[in-house]
Amino acid sequence: MDENKERSLVAKVMDGLVSGIVEQKYGAILPPQDILSKEFDVSRTVMREALSMLLARHMLDVRPKTGTRIRPMSDWRLIDEDVVSWRFRAKPDQTFLRDVIEFRMLIEPRAAALAAARATPDEIAGIRDAFDALSRLQVGEPEYQAADEVLHTRIVAASGNQFFRQMTAIVRGALVTVNPIVDGIESVREATLAAQKSVVEAIESKDSAAAESATRALVDLAAEEVGRAFSLERVNVQPAAPNVNESAGV
Repeated sequence: MDENKERSLVAKVMDGLVSGIVEQKYGAILPPQDILSKEFDVSRTVMREALSMLLARHMLDVRPKTGTRIRPMSDWRLIDEDVVSWRFRAKPDQTFLRDVIEFRMLIEPRAAALAAARATPDEIAGIRDAFDALSRLQVGEPEYQAADEVLHTRIVAASGNQFFRQMTAIVRGALVTVNPIVDGIESVREATLAAQKSVVEAIESKDSAAAESATRALVDLAAEEVGRAFSLERVNVQPAAPNVNESAGV
């Protein structure tokens, strides 16, 4: 089999397996490889490779005499972009929504503060362009979700922190999960847009403290509505942060 074709087939099988896992098709234990190979109409070699890729992402666990166990989603390697995408397919529960909000509260305000200190002129222009494009769209329009993701991920990328940049996939997934809960509320949409504008203007002004504060207020809006909808405990994650200019070396 052509190597590229085999890789494509492995990726297709992986995707199918993940869909079955998040839809709870298999229960706690996957069927034996020969049965899965017949189900997906692929060779055992292809199936073995697909399973090994999921094992490497901490999604499966092979144990003697018990077969291939599906690990809890909390164990999955979320830094892996594919795993992030797969994890966010599953219907969110209270714990997952809480963790999503806490992640955003820890990462996005700090990333915005660093972006205000470090972003290049081109990055700042890209952030402004993303906000302007988003502000012209209405909730429900096909381009709205993508435009919102672009704004947030450009801010995170402009932080200049290589670890933050690798977390943009999680930021995108977090927005996909949270936005449907809050976007239908007109007053929240207006407040969100105002907060996003404040973040962008603070980054343009290179005001790190204002950028961090405005982003915290932005995420807090989502936290409040998600908490109200799902009876979550109030998220209050406000770690003490060092001086941004000192940490950025400016």
